Amino acid sequence: MRLYHHPISTNARRAVMTAHHLRQPVELVLLDLSSSEQRKHLLSINPNEKIPVLVDGDFILWESCAIMQYLADKTPGQTVYPAELRARADINRWMFWSAQHLAPAIAIFYWENFIKGLIGAGRPDPVELERGAVDLESFATVLDNHLAPRQWVCGDGLTLADLAIAAPLMAAAPGRAPLARYRHLQAWFGRMQELEAWRMTALEEELAMA
Repeated sequence: MRLYHHPISTNARRAVMTAHHLRQPVELVLLDLSSSEQRKHLLSINPNEKIPVLVDGDFILWESCAIMQYLADKTPGQTVYPAELRARADINRWMFWSAQHLAPAIAIFYWENFIKGLIGAGRPDPVELERGAVDLESFATVLDNHLAPRQWVCGDGLTLADLAIAAPLMAAAPGRAPLARYRHLQAWFGRMQELEAWRMTALEEELAMA
C-alpha cells in the first residue's frame, strides 16, 4: 500500500498516524504540492486534488477518515475501531464532528496566522480570525466538556476518534489558536502527544519543514 501525504496537512496526518499506530506496512509517499508534475499525478488519483490518498493495489481511496477506517479494518486484532455497532457509531460521530466542525475552525487560524506568511499570501484577515474565534469557542467547549470525566474521547481507550481529533491540533500552536483555557482538552492532547504515532508524525513534519 502507498499513502500519499505531506506533513503540513492535518488531514494527511490523521491517516499517517493511524498507519503508524496500527503498524501497517504502508509506503509513505511525500508529495511536493508546489510541483506541477506531482500535483498532476495527485489529480490522477484524486479528482479533488487533495491529500491524503491511499493506493492499495487497484483500489484508490481518498478522504482521511475513510482511509483511517480502512486501515483499521485491515488490521487483525486492532482495538481502535471496534466492530460493536454502537461503539463504532460513537467513534464515527466524533470523527465526522472533527472533520466538519473543529478542524475547519482551527484551519482558519492556521491559514491566517501561519500558512499565509509561509507562502506570501498577505497579512491575517481580522474578519476571518473573528469568525474562527466564534466557531472555535463553540466547538472547543463541546470537546472540553465531553473530556471532563474522560481520559479518551470514546470508551476506555484510544480509538480512531482520538487520532482524528488530535491531528488538526498540530495546527493550533503555529496558528495561534486560542485553546489554552480548555484544560480538559489540553490534558487529553498531552496524552496524545505522548503516543509513539504522534511522535513519529511530529518528526516527519520537522524533517519536511527543515
